[in-house]
Amino acid sequence: MATAQMHPGAHPVDEDLVRRLIADQFPRWAGLSVERLPSGGTVNVLYRLGDGMVVRLPMLAGGAEDVATEREWLPRLARRLPTPVPELLGAGVPAQGYPWSWSVYRWLDGEDPEAGALEEPVALARDLAGFVAAMRSVTLTGAPKAYRGGPLAALDAPTRAAIGQLREIPEEGVDRDAVAAVWEDALRAPVGDGPPVWLHADLMPGNLLVDGGRLSAVIDFGCMGVGDPSCDLFPAWNLLTPAARTVFREELGVDDAAWRRGRGRTLSQALIALPYYRMTNRAMAANARHVIREVLAEHRG
Repeated sequence: MATAQMHPGAHPVDEDLVRRLIADQFPRWAGLSVERLPSGGTVNVLYRLGDGMVVRLPMLAGGAEDVATEREWLPRLARRLPTPVPELLGAGVPAQGYPWSWSVYRWLDGEDPEAGALEEPVALARDLAGFVAAMRSVTLTGAPKAYRGGPLAALDAPTRAAIGQLREIPEEGVDRDAVAAVWEDALRAPVGDGPPVWLHADLMPGNLLVDGGRLSAVIDFGCMGVGDPSCDLFPAWNLLTPAARTVFREELGVDDAAWRRGRGRTLSQALIALPYYRMTNRAMAANARHVIREVLAEHRG
């Protein structure tokens, strides 16, 4: 959950604004309850609308661009995936002083999984592998390029800058030489010669829902598109136990080069997130610390 404003210039959103937007654009839902949902998300604000819907509003202009991507592609992807994904019920437009498009989705049951507290880690690993494999098998043409799905080298400058920032936060206790070694190893990993594949591109615990320990839904497809398959290996280190991680890798048949690239991508995201969110988003900062520990333990092992 966020503890303070995460982003300079984020647009303020509250229950009153959501009620006014709903009454203005979807009057048939105007009498339903509106309740802010606790979330570790960094791009969107979520409000439950009645019992069966959720309102999702971007905080930032960059998140507003993702709305159009989801509206175009989610309906086409949904029937090709083994796991429920958000279903658009209402396409909101700028109004009431709110500057961007926003969405009303059908409510999906489940809870965010928590690293270190998984009920069925091996079964969840198989579920996640099935979802990733299904995404990779999609053949829809004209796809956007996935966020983070490009060459690993494009992340080099921000990753090294983040390692430098962590040098100024000694209380985090990050072994900067060790993480730099893992990152350099990832950069040396060969890049496969296959075509780019469809990716979710943001498989963080906060974008997954589980029920009884099993994957019940995948949400937030704003980063989706085509790119390097290693980009969807994030759950291996940001969520799964070492044993479940092995199952996840085996189910997907990941070779050594792709595994090293995926590990580097996940580490890069964590290194960048930790100094940025350590004071404003406890969930993101805690997961970043978890990733760093898991990646270093695996690399040393």
